[in-house]
Amino acid sequence: MENLSKRITFNPAQCGGRPCIRGMRIRVSDVLDLLASGMSAQQILDEMPDLEIEDIHACLQYASHNIDHPIVAA
Repeated sequence: MENLSKRITFNPAQCGGRPCIRGMRIRVSDVLDLLASGMSAQQILDEMPDLEIEDIHACLQYASHNIDHPIVAA
């Protein structure tokens, strides 16, 4: 299985430095918002033909990794 994290790119000169998919101007948050609104992966792929199913998986993996951190209580 391909390393999905390589599909998520960061460029300070693009989309305000927010994480994007493969250097395109499609932000990870855009894909996550569409999924959260109830769109299926296939519907997103139909709306954004430049995306691949692995891109959607990478967005989910990115989100999961970035919210799974311990909180240190003082």
